[in-house]
Amino acid sequence: MVEVKNLTKQYGHVTAVSDLSFEIRDNEILGFLGPNGAGKSTTMNIIAGYLPTTSGTVTVSGHDIKEDARAAKRCIGYLPEIPPLYPDMRVEEYLRYCAGIKGIRRGDRKKEVEKAMVRLELTDMRRRLISNLSKGYKQRVGLAQAIIGDPELLILDEPTVGLDPTQVAELRKFILELGKDHSVILSSHILGEISAVCNRVVIINKGELCAIDTIENLERKASGSPLLILTIEGDQDAATAVLKKISGVTEIEDVMDMDDNIYVFRLRLENEKVRQEIMSEMVKNNINITEMSMEKPDLEQVFLELTGKK
Repeated sequence: MVEVKNLTKQYGHVTAVSDLSFEIRDNEILGFLGPNGAGKSTTMNIIAGYLPTTSGTVTVSGHDIKEDARAAKRCIGYLPEIPPLYPDMRVEEYLRYCAGIKGIRRGDRKKEVEKAMVRLELTDMRRRLISNLSKGYKQRVGLAQAIIGDPELLILDEPTVGLDPTQVAELRKFILELGKDHSVILSSHILGEISAVCNRVVIINKGELCAIDTIENLERKASGSPLLILTIEGDQDAATAVLKKISGVTEIEDVMDMDDNIYVFRLRLENEKVRQEIMSEMVKNNINITEMSMEKPDLEQVFLELTGKK
């Protein structure tokens, strides 16, 4: 669907994006992550055809964004972080205007606008001035202009910024629906949002590619020894003494006193097999284990590790 190959963007002596390569598959929701200033918005603006490259290529449905820009842009719907709205226009009026800019035939514009309004539940707002809409409805109007014409690729830059939890949940559901028949690039600082909707993620830092994979694979590859959460009922000192004698327990990170003789240990292990030895030694010393679980690395940990923030 989309191929980004050796993409580089320089502003004078400053390199915003450096030799970046990745692809977006058909009907895939691809998360695009990176710290502030990593080059995310620059990359998305280049893919959308708003910024020229210094070197490298971007092809959308086989069309080079530089050599065949008009054909490539017909395949793209773009929602920047600040939606490109005209506050003095009414919702339907604005969407018809956007349909005209996109080159949709005059006879098809009404149908396309109506379809977008229905999908975003904007039909009751068609006569409202955009300036009088809530933040949530303004974001819906921004999304509506992006999907007009049914583009194959949708680029969504921080689409949930400023929305309340209910609006975020509604928008997340809509993005999942879009992923059934569109390819979607989703940029967000809310890592839980990326985990909830994306098939794969791209992580960049300082304009360079750090990783591209499924969230499950990235979490599996995350470095660091396994972390075991062990809850016991009994004597804390006796349990600590037992754990210190087990060579596979590399560190007792923390012990929390939960009252009523209940203690929660955070343990670093050489490997997950050490759990069996811990269970055996605790039983031998008459220490009751009430709960034991491995804490898996999540997307936030992977992100911090790859971007050097940890």
